[in-house]
Amino acid sequence: MTTESVEEFRHRARAWLAEAMPRLSGAMPDRLDDNRRQVERVLQRTLWEGGFAGIGFPAEYGGGGLAPEYQRAFSEESLPYDMPVSLNVPTLGILAATLVDFGTHEQKARHLPAILRGEELWVQFLSEPSGGSDLAGCLTRADRDGDLFIMNGSKIWSSAAFVSDYALCLARTNWDVPKHRGLTMFIVKIHQPGIQVEQIRQVDGSMEFCQEFFDDVPIPVADVLGEVDDGWTVATRLLVHERNAVGGGSPYTSGRSGGHESSGQDDSLAQMVRQQGRAGDTHLRQLVAEAHVRGLVGGALIQRVTSGVSRGQMLPSAGSLLKLFSATNVMRRYEIGLELAGEGAAAWPASSAGVAQRLSEATLWRQGLSLGGGSNEIQRNIISERLLGMPREFAADRDVPYRDVRRGGARG
Repeated sequence: MTTESVEEFRHRARAWLAEAMPRLSGAMPDRLDDNRRQVERVLQRTLWEGGFAGIGFPAEYGGGGLAPEYQRAFSEESLPYDMPVSLNVPTLGILAATLVDFGTHEQKARHLPAILRGEELWVQFLSEPSGGSDLAGCLTRADRDGDLFIMNGSKIWSSAAFVSDYALCLARTNWDVPKHRGLTMFIVKIHQPGIQVEQIRQVDGSMEFCQEFFDDVPIPVADVLGEVDDGWTVATRLLVHERNAVGGGSPYTSGRSGGHESSGQDDSLAQMVRQQGRAGDTHLRQLVAEAHVRGLVGGALIQRVTSGVSRGQMLPSAGSLLKLFSATNVMRRYEIGLELAGEGAAAWPASSAGVAQRLSEATLWRQGLSLGGGSNEIQRNIISERLLGMPREFAADRDVPYRDVRRGGARG
């Protein structure tokens, strides 16, 4: 156990960052193309070699084994530097965190050091083309064949699967029990025979989301994460990690987070208003102030929830508070940004792209945060049922063997 105080750690991190990491020049890159992914792998390796990769991960598997306040101090010091932040979500904050919770010693020893070195990027294979928000209504199947499971089906909306190495994939292994009880979580190597990955073009021109097709893919039994037919337990914890990571409250992510970005964006908004010569406009000043206050509230909420969960004062499902606030806050911030930018968000000279362009492009995908990791409506259900103790919603398929559940007007 370290005898180094948080402040001593902070000073050591500050000196190392100044010496080892490149400083940011302008905004963080928006497009996560192949070249940027490779840059971030190198940056992650630099963190590993400096002893600052996976600060909150178990020391036994290459991490720092330190408390969340050490990670928070490092992230604050790293804000002026180019960091491998796209590895935070989903690789570090969601998938590696779930591996810590449920992996066998062999699984963690095989994958966690490689993840922390930047050698493995991970993604989650959860959503399905016909599933909507019903994650437990999984139709991708994995049938046991000796020491293997044979997987068939399809997953969709998988972020950057085309450049990722491994996935956690939820598949149905038992059709004779209710839907939540017949699922298993698998560790899947993505680029292998039988798996086809197709990129999906989005409205903003990006192609980060993917759809995957599985055709008799062999998965070793040793790559089951958790217990066979108990994948819903793993998936539930994975979603807790996702909501914490997206909401800015994960103890496993390093560098910028939703919380840091939320609290800092109003600075660029204020700068944009000044550049327009409208700093004296009372209404615009109120909008900038609202963005600033929302950032402060988001930061305070992150600290309150992460502290409450770590001390056992709040349930892990309190991460839905972070996810819901982050999603609604992002929507409002972009509404404010577009109003401040005015016509500058609709057209700009090719030689002078700036804050207005970024606002315009980001607006095209702003709705995504209210969907990924469970929609806002799902978060409200979780908050009402698990945090406030309100009655659960009616479900016609509860306690019904999944093969008898009607889907699309027919049984399975």
